[in-house]
Amino acid sequence: MAQRKTISQKVDSLLSLMTLEEKVGQMNQYSGFWDVTGPVPKVGNAAIKYEHLKKGWVGSMLNVKGVEAVRELQKLAVEESRLGIPLIFGFDVIHGYKTIAPIPLAEAASWDMEAIENSAKIAADEASAVGINWTFAPMIDISRDARWGRVMEGGGEDTYLGSEIAKARITGFQGNDLSQPHTIAACAKHFAAYGFAESGREYNTVDIGTSTLYNAVLPPFHAAVNSDVKTVMNGFNLLNGVPVTGSSFLQRDILKGKWGFEGFVISDWASISELVAHGYAEDLDHASELAANAGSDMDMESWAYITHLVKNVREGKVSEDKINEAVRRILTVKFELGLFDDPYRYCNEQREQERLYHKDHQAGVLDMAKKSIVLLKNEGNLLPISKNQPRIAVIGELANDNNSPLGSWRLGSDDNTAVTVLEGLKKYSSTITYAKGPRVFSPDANFLNEIQVNETDTNGMEEAVNLAKQSDVVIMVLGEHGFQSGEARSRTQLGLPGLQLDLLKEVYKVNKNVVLILMNGRPLTITWEAENIPSILETWQLGTQTGNAIADVVFGEYNPSGKLPMTFPRSVGQVPIYYNHYSTGRPDLEPNVFWSHYSDEKNEPLFPFGYGLSYTTFDYSDLEIDTSDGENIKVSVTVTNTGKRYGEEVVQLYIHDKVASVTRPVKELKGFEKISLTPNNSKKVIFTLTNKELGFYNNDYEFVVEPGEFDVMVGTNSQEGLQGSFTKK
Repeated sequence: MAQRKTISQKVDSLLSLMTLEEKVGQMNQYSGFWDVTGPVPKVGNAAIKYEHLKKGWVGSMLNVKGVEAVRELQKLAVEESRLGIPLIFGFDVIHGYKTIAPIPLAEAASWDMEAIENSAKIAADEASAVGINWTFAPMIDISRDARWGRVMEGGGEDTYLGSEIAKARITGFQGNDLSQPHTIAACAKHFAAYGFAESGREYNTVDIGTSTLYNAVLPPFHAAVNSDVKTVMNGFNLLNGVPVTGSSFLQRDILKGKWGFEGFVISDWASISELVAHGYAEDLDHASELAANAGSDMDMESWAYITHLVKNVREGKVSEDKINEAVRRILTVKFELGLFDDPYRYCNEQREQERLYHKDHQAGVLDMAKKSIVLLKNEGNLLPISKNQPRIAVIGELANDNNSPLGSWRLGSDDNTAVTVLEGLKKYSSTITYAKGPRVFSPDANFLNEIQVNETDTNGMEEAVNLAKQSDVVIMVLGEHGFQSGEARSRTQLGLPGLQLDLLKEVYKVNKNVVLILMNGRPLTITWEAENIPSILETWQLGTQTGNAIADVVFGEYNPSGKLPMTFPRSVGQVPIYYNHYSTGRPDLEPNVFWSHYSDEKNEPLFPFGYGLSYTTFDYSDLEIDTSDGENIKVSVTVTNTGKRYGEEVVQLYIHDKVASVTRPVKELKGFEKISLTPNNSKKVIFTLTNKELGFYNNDYEFVVEPGEFDVMVGTNSQEGLQGSFTKK
């Protein structure tokens, strides 16, 4: 508290010395890609940007990396401007910098908050070593639509799990002392409701009710604020007809008002200028006025503030008090980062050389990758494969790809640095033979362009099928390219791209002992695969240590423990599909067609939220619900490892408020614990339900806890478990 008071005094003192132009300058972020001109070409050139740096008209730089480049630009800002205010250097450090961890959706499948925090810590250590002190992560948008490519960047469909992940990632990035040079400021994004884009189409309109906004969308952001996240990013979408970048309700009333957020808000890339495209602002001048008044403190690449905001203040369209507030927030974060004490604290060449690809980082992301793998099916215990197994076939282009497994949104990484699945498997077995099969993706797949998929050329099919005939077991590695998910990667079809399903079917005709390894950035529709293939591993895109992690699971060195953070649909026609839906007025089977169902598909998902198998088995017994406290409810269950291997299990607690003033979902996750057990051993797991878990937000955004009857389920996923009930008085 004393430190914050001291910083506040320093900020106020500095603010009193600043001209209006210098204040507005702090509200601008420029890209380090000097050849990118931005929305206003007449000022979007390197010479102007350098001049603005010298004048102190730049608050932050984006996409600058490397100690040498950071030092050069920081020197311009600090040593040549009038007041010497240091820059913040921001970068999209989403799931690693050089050493790449699994994509965030994969990490969410671990349900392991300690591992997720450590993953963010590794990313911060490497990013800070190259001069970066601010990441545009974590993305904490809740999304129920696998068509939306950015589901790979978040924590899945559930608000409770997403909130816990948000806290873990923010702590990992920021640590306990932001002034330490191995930490970086985090950014909770996208505020708010971006994950509910209509049709799963990127940048699309969002149209949701207040109950969904208050109870599903906002809680992870509130948790982020309570975890002292330093920055929040708004977004590209509309909400209630208003672009969120121009929403005073979200940014001033909720975030800065009701929640007391003390950091600063940054626009998404050019989202201020997009107020014009939305039809909300007349032109960039008007957009500048609207965004500043709404509470967007820093402009990322719209060139709106630097070109129009001073004029808007002088014309009385934006008060200087609002400018002072925004600048005060920005300067406070710079002080907290320690940049005023030492502007070059992130410019240590020795650290840059030592920390990138550090062996400890490799070990950390390997651990994270193994914990992210979900066993979807294991009929006949085909997995794990014996290390002495003869004649193993490995088939699929992705099996020998060292770039795609790095996933999307890894802008700092070096291409082709992932351990391939084939390389990992060969460390355990010398009996492996590989066939690529038909080409799936074009070899020049990249972050900026659409992925080209082969739909017609079957060259390689015959070779793969012949290899399968001659083998005892076949490992098929199929899925999406790493750049098929992420921003602007929406899909209307969620099956295996290209000829991969055809290849799988042809292989299955000649050899039924098939292990399917899925590599993807979103839930897929794999109905045929689930019905026919005996063993399926969901491995997502696991980053640098992909091959080693998968091999450890395939050959039984590691017992998979992941659980799905998103529902897998049977058909894309079910999407959006999620476990915590509401009951309809006609939820049950009728003797005729007049009930809530599809005429051509089941209502149930293919694999539900929270689902994941193990090489061992777990039994749940002795559910007890203790209401004697009068205030808090204690729910306990005994879990026993009934198999023959050591294993980990995620014990999940769900509740259903049966009658409420605002109807509640059929079930909601309200607790989980990851436990480890040796064979024949048991553990009693105890959950405590407080008003925080039992309450909800009404449509006036008031948190209420109402008396009444609650159902409880504790089990291995959102569909299976022991059930009970209690009454809240």
